Amino acid sequence: MLPADVPLRHLGPSVLLLLQLLLPSASAFFPNIWSLLAAPGSITHQDLTEEAALNVTLHLFLEQPPPGRPPLRLEDFLGRTLLADDLFAAYFGPGSPSRRFRAALGEVSRANAAQDFLPTSKNDPDLHFDAERLGQGRTRLVEALRETVAAAKALDYTLARQRLGAALHALQDFYSHSNWVELGRQQPHPHLLWPRQELRSLAQAGDPTCSDCEELSCPGNLLGFTLLTSGYFGTRPSKPPGKCSHGGHFDQSSSQPPRGGINKDSTSPGFSPHHMLHLQAAKLALLASIQAFNLLRSRLGDRGFSRLLDITPASSLSFVLDTTGSMGEEINAAKIQARHIVEQRRGTPMEPTQYVLVPFHDPGFGPVFTTSDPDSFWQQLNEMHALGGGDEPEMCLSALELALLHTPPLSDIFVFTDASPKDAFLTNRVESLTQERRCRVTFLVTEDPSRAQGRARREVLSPLRFEPYEAVALASGGEVIFTEDQYIQDVAAIVGDSIADLVTLPLEPRVVVAERPLVFRVDGLLQKVTVRIHGEVSSFWIRNPAAQTSLDFLFHFGIPMEDGPHPGLYPLTQPVAAQAMEHFQHPRTCCWPCPSVPTRGLQTQLLVEVTGLGSRGGPGGPLPHFSHVVLRGVPQGAELGQVPLEPRGPPERGLLAASLPPTLLSTSGPFSLELVGQDGVGRGLHRVAPQPCAVVPVLLELSGPRGFLAPGTTAPLSLRIASFSGPQDLHLRTSAKPSFALTSNLSRVHLEQNESAWGRLWLEVPDTAASDSVVMVTVTAKNGEASTMPPTHAFLRLLVQAPAPQDQLPAPAYSTDPVLNTSRPAFHFFTSVTQGGAGGGLVGNPWWTTFGVMLLLLGLGPW
Repeated sequence: MLPADVPLRHLGPSVLLLLQLLLPSASAFFPNIWSLLAAPGSITHQDLTEEAALNVTLHLFLEQPPPGRPPLRLEDFLGRTLLADDLFAAYFGPGSPSRRFRAALGEVSRANAAQDFLPTSKNDPDLHFDAERLGQGRTRLVEALRETVAAAKALDYTLARQRLGAALHALQDFYSHSNWVELGRQQPHPHLLWPRQELRSLAQAGDPTCSDCEELSCPGNLLGFTLLTSGYFGTRPSKPPGKCSHGGHFDQSSSQPPRGGINKDSTSPGFSPHHMLHLQAAKLALLASIQAFNLLRSRLGDRGFSRLLDITPASSLSFVLDTTGSMGEEINAAKIQARHIVEQRRGTPMEPTQYVLVPFHDPGFGPVFTTSDPDSFWQQLNEMHALGGGDEPEMCLSALELALLHTPPLSDIFVFTDASPKDAFLTNRVESLTQERRCRVTFLVTEDPSRAQGRARREVLSPLRFEPYEAVALASGGEVIFTEDQYIQDVAAIVGDSIADLVTLPLEPRVVVAERPLVFRVDGLLQKVTVRIHGEVSSFWIRNPAAQTSLDFLFHFGIPMEDGPHPGLYPLTQPVAAQAMEHFQHPRTCCWPCPSVPTRGLQTQLLVEVTGLGSRGGPGGPLPHFSHVVLRGVPQGAELGQVPLEPRGPPERGLLAASLPPTLLSTSGPFSLELVGQDGVGRGLHRVAPQPCAVVPVLLELSGPRGFLAPGTTAPLSLRIASFSGPQDLHLRTSAKPSFALTSNLSRVHLEQNESAWGRLWLEVPDTAASDSVVMVTVTAKNGEASTMPPTHAFLRLLVQAPAPQDQLPAPAYSTDPVLNTSRPAFHFFTSVTQGGAGGGLVGNPWWTTFGVMLLLLGLGPW
């Protein structure tokens, strides 16, 4: 493999020819849908992140031919737009879903963008290589990459993707915010990813770097010198005399002499005084991002790297098992299903990537067992037996919450029990966590009145005691299936069917009506139809079933950021309640967002990414077209409205956007999304999102400390609450899992419309905390008792890790000094059921972008 700092002139002729074939002109980059509005033709952070990931994934596929399939050929991808669907079809087989891979890339890109929007990071010069803090920026970059590896090795891939996004944001910013491009450099900086290599030729405090520029475009404002510098932004820290500004409309420092700026964030002179160098900066940022991905691949190995980016069409397998004495038949049924799945899928592309097992009884639950080895999972499951207990209720939701913390997103979780939940107070929190994780929960509940050795009852139990299960199943898109012991093995077959990556078709009518048939439409892109009927069914018939397919969709919500240094889209997992009005009123405290343009409500956007377009019948076939989304109340199915979809970017990317009606944001209760369109020959297409959505009352931001969580320390956390519909009286609750001591200075808050409040929390990490263990901090904001709005939950994942002594750092695998051998880990990031991050851009925050560059760097593999 080639070291990263080998210039092109030192490569052999064949490698040079290959690179020339793979490096198209800059015009091949496609703009982001939001950067188009502010700066047409710009390359964004999301472009760079996804392009780099796809190229390294292709490299991995080329080096490891798929078992039982012909190897991929590089020439088949030259001159084509590189798409995840095409890659998966070529490697795993036609119709193999890329949904999880694209969702994982979305996590990385949203974490990347969060650096530009979170209050704790957007103005930190160390995170953006601003204010000539290049050494400090390199240190923070190295820490974030090392944290990525540590989190991945601890099997917390969500946290690993969050830290990777933060690292890539900083790395990409270096090429836009510094003068590396202006110095004539044609390759990425050779020492940014090597912490023991000194950054040389840095401008010092007294060195003037820029001349005054009165125009928007400032091509010649850098003074003629060979020192490395970067621009100052805003007033923190203030710009010293003679130094360069970042520049652009919203940079306050750019009006102070020397005026102007040097950033290359976009193609717009209004945002980027050095806009003419934007594409050169983007090219180097892309090369550097590929280097970073390859470095992670060398550190994690191909299996670990594939888990990091979810490079697989397969799902995980997660069981939550009641192990009390009456559960013998249910545990045996789970074992039979698990064994069947392991044996049937071993060595195939659909072999589960992760196995999760959480037992529970009363009063205990856990511990969680997670592995990627099917034999270890089977051994652990086979050792479980129904013992003790026997009375109802049990700690089911606590065990389910633990499973959700360790199960990958977009997965199915199966709960086997014959008892109601003792911990029903967790219902709302578990509902929110299923939506934040996009996991579907199915409960298999056995009640057998003929059982002689039934459960003892502490008290007369309500017939409504299983309602918490029904609420969680509804929120997650799952089911509650009641059966009896004698049928549990047959019913448990749902496990194998559910992890086959099914899509959901809409029913008409949406609820069962006596004497009226239930109708669903089967389209030509479906390969297999599965009909599940359960309940009190006396008879049924199925007529003309013409459903398994890779054509599906991912979705997010977001709010346009129309002012500030980086215009773009702030994404939300769930839309936030808002009142329609002609203009935003600026809040009395520092509220986000504070748009300066006329708007109604929050202008919430629905963002859709159609997956599996390769299933249309082969490359070059006609593409499906989706025209609108139908919003329906859940569970009744009443239509709440329709919103037209506008395509963004080239049609093969399947990117669509729509504005949600303001009336929807003032409603309570869940709603579903139904995607409606036509296939390539005009026949109807319908897809339903597996999980319903709900409007939440407030926006929560929860973020952690800059440093790592070490045993025996207290970590400060920050909380921000913003309301866009008021007034609201909110009660706040905090908790941590495991049960570390957690205190807060904010328990109640009153917010008017467009007002926000800040709070502080302190998490005490005990000396006994295990290294590489995950802590989940939850903040719940609930309106007064009379409110019909659901509570809002913010979740923060943190990784505990003891600092490694300098002489005990892991040895490098190669002769060069790698990035992950010095800095201490520092885990901090926010996540919330009401928000998530989105891809940030060199122009700010993109949402979904296209992959217009096919670039593979042979020789930048493991260093």
